[in-house]
Amino acid sequence: MTVLEAIQKTAGFFAARGIESARLEAELLLAHVLGVNRMKLYLAFDRALSAAEVAAFRELVRRRGQRQPLQHLVGTVSFCGLELAVSPAALIPRPETEELARLGWEFLAPRAAPAALDWGTGTGCLAIALAVNCPAATLAAVDVSEAALALARANVHRHQLSHRVTCFAGDGFAALPASSRYDLLISNPPYIPTAELAMLQPEVRDHDPRLALEGGPDGLEMFRRLAAEAGPWLKADGRVMLEFGDGQAAAVARIFHDQNWVVEAVLEDYSRRARFLVARRS
Repeated sequence: MTVLEAIQKTAGFFAARGIESARLEAELLLAHVLGVNRMKLYLAFDRALSAAEVAAFRELVRRRGQRQPLQHLVGTVSFCGLELAVSPAALIPRPETEELARLGWEFLAPRAAPAALDWGTGTGCLAIALAVNCPAATLAAVDVSEAALALARANVHRHQLSHRVTCFAGDGFAALPASSRYDLLISNPPYIPTAELAMLQPEVRDHDPRLALEGGPDGLEMFRRLAAEAGPWLKADGRVMLEFGDGQAAAVARIFHDQNWVVEAVLEDYSRRARFLVARRS
């Protein structure tokens, strides 16, 4: 089997199973098996695969055909140009969350020695992106899941940020030092309504942790909690920046308004959907 034959057969197999971007995913898996950049496949279409390479590739293709996430199969994801380890312990970072990270570091950059809190850090993606893009900042990353926090710590270490990103295990603010105050609280909290979990794509429904997805009956439980509890943890001129789900913009803004926050902006993601809330204390 040549490289091109492997890609073509796999792309057809993936397409028949409803996998989007079937050709791209076939190429990414094969590049992973061969240990090369995906673009190098185009220079080696006629190369014959060894028996061991075929066996390894077929196993990954079989698992992807069962709708295991591509990111879990290759073990990493690119987030804001940073390679992060992923696993079933934490939500796979999504492209739209990169926009939230950018909002965060652009807010922090002009400040002297800013401090930020990544609430529900998961893989650590937001804390790490902010630390890399705002070298003066220190970050706290908190998560209730010990398994997710172990992954976050590994990613922090991977990017040599252990001196600026501190991970805390526990249920939200209770895990933090009582004297902590932050210029920014940033979070991509769980926001899927319970009844909608069963309708998610298999890659999400069956492989992302439910704890990172489920936002209660209406998907808004964590926003109510943050609106009620976050204020004392912010500096006087601090901000909250949050990601929310489709159709939740008005409800999330109302929750924060009712808790005496000033909603400065509701911003769109790259697909022009309302996705992010920026708020400050009144």
